[in-house]
Amino acid sequence: MPYIKVARENSGGVELYYEDHGTGHPVVLIHGWPQSGRAWEKQVTALLDAGHRVITYDRRGFGDSSRPTFGYEYDTFSEDLHKVLTRLKLHDVALVGFSMGGGEVARYLGTYGTERVSHAVFISSVPPFLLKTQDNPAGMDGSVFEAIKRGLEADRPAFLRHHLANFYNVDLLGGKRISDEAVQFAWNVAVGASPRATRDCVSAWLTDFRKDLARITVPTLVIHGDADRIVPIEASGRRTHELVKDSRLVVVEGGPHGLLWTHADSVNRELVDFLGKGK
Repeated sequence: MPYIKVARENSGGVELYYEDHGTGHPVVLIHGWPQSGRAWEKQVTALLDAGHRVITYDRRGFGDSSRPTFGYEYDTFSEDLHKVLTRLKLHDVALVGFSMGGGEVARYLGTYGTERVSHAVFISSVPPFLLKTQDNPAGMDGSVFEAIKRGLEADRPAFLRHHLANFYNVDLLGGKRISDEAVQFAWNVAVGASPRATRDCVSAWLTDFRKDLARITVPTLVIHGDADRIVPIEASGRRTHELVKDSRLVVVEGGPHGLLWTHADSVNRELVDFLGKGK
């Protein structure tokens, strides 16, 4: 199994698990919370079929990566991404972030620029700024995020079961666009993540990415469902589109947060069309 070492904690190294398949134009897929690179199952196949080189990696604390007790904020996450790109010697790369993975895309471009990057994609993503403040009235009250942390601390497996029901809008789409088995698979991955990482990442969602988005100059695609219960489109996708000059917004009708599975046909079509053929 391939790993990239990004830090140390006490006597052990902090390593990120990654997968690197195919040839052609490279695409790096950055997963959401509390998932892993496995969440991109349907997109990996479509992008490989379109001739791209496809790289997924597990964020620290999740999937098969190391589970340190520190580093669960976006400056560190973007530094980890930078180490993945440099270790694999990637250039002219498309960065695709889902949910909190969109934060890595924004902070990376805001910090490291576009020297290595050709395209940016935000899918159901947390930017530009989820916290409600005096200059950000469209955000959500801080009590929402504190309640999430309390729920995780009280009974993480039960909380994640409830979270995934809203993640996929199971009451409306269960048995139609997503099976019980697929939801169970997502829960298995989620519950296997580090409890500390799962909780600490909630605070990272409150990061203000507005300045990062303003620095993006590469072609940018924003995909968001209009039925997203986790990261509402009005607080995120539409505003990201407004802040990134010349970006393209695709609104998926009836799409929940978990678009990668429930509306994979729409997501994959937009991705392949936007990125073009990989070879």
